Amino acid sequence: MKNKKVRKEFTENMLTPDDSGGHINWFPGHMNKAVKEIKKRLKMVDIVLELRDARSPLVTGNSLVTEAIGEKSRMIIINKSHLADPAILSQWDVWFKKQETPFQFIHDFDQSTLQNIISEAKRIIQNRRLESNPDIDEKKVIRMMILGLPNTGKSTLINKLAKRKATKVADKPGQTRTQLWVKVALGIEILDTPGVMPPKIIKYEHGQWLSALHAIPDNIVTPEIPASYIIETLLKKESSFLKDLYQFKDLKVDTLGAINHIAEIRGCLSAKGQYDYERVYKIILGDFRSGKLGLMSFGVPPVL
Repeated sequence: MKNKKVRKEFTENMLTPDDSGGHINWFPGHMNKAVKEIKKRLKMVDIVLELRDARSPLVTGNSLVTEAIGEKSRMIIINKSHLADPAILSQWDVWFKKQETPFQFIHDFDQSTLQNIISEAKRIIQNRRLESNPDIDEKKVIRMMILGLPNTGKSTLINKLAKRKATKVADKPGQTRTQLWVKVALGIEILDTPGVMPPKIIKYEHGQWLSALHAIPDNIVTPEIPASYIIETLLKKESSFLKDLYQFKDLKVDTLGAINHIAEIRGCLSAKGQYDYERVYKIILGDFRSGKLGLMSFGVPPVL
């Protein structure tokens, strides 16, 4: 019965055909349930901390979550900024400053960053409380909710704040399935929530981005799709990181030719000399996600 459930979830949310030749969506049943639970529990929290990926700060947001939050105080934490293209990141910084929602770009959950997050969240909450009730007790427990797409760092942030392994962390999207209150400091509690994807990814290219960033698991959209997209993009950019890491003589090669070359360089060959594409795709994705293929961003800010 369990296997049937998994198979049903996969077939309903994998690559589905449309007029453009394919579409990427992943919104399994537990996410729909999570959204309903989030809406129920929002009244219990003072502020929502929404995590996004700095390599694609808009696409790693979620309009469904934004709609659910409504007028609740919110701060956007844009994680993994050390992996993004600095020039494009600067454009996003300008863009976000023109929005009404407080935000922070971060690259690591060190103590200084954590303190900044908590201090800013407290400031937002206290200002909101004073607006609604000037006589409120400032020592009242502060409750926060963590939201975001899978694999944006929610569980890691909570564990760092709590200074213990309070919630499960894995390099695989969709590990958090339940909602959990965690006491992270004196007078501060955080509600961890499952990563929630948009019910529909409008543009096929956005699905490729989210797959490359590992918001969508590699067994939902086969590794061939994001790995090929990454190589194609880097070839167009004539990336020196691509050339040096995989020892290309030059980058005058198509995507398949480049992948075959990487397979040879990394020893992804079977006993009969055939290319082991499954292995080489995993290598490419691992190298990209760790930053070995250089700093990279997907998409630029929209014109206001």
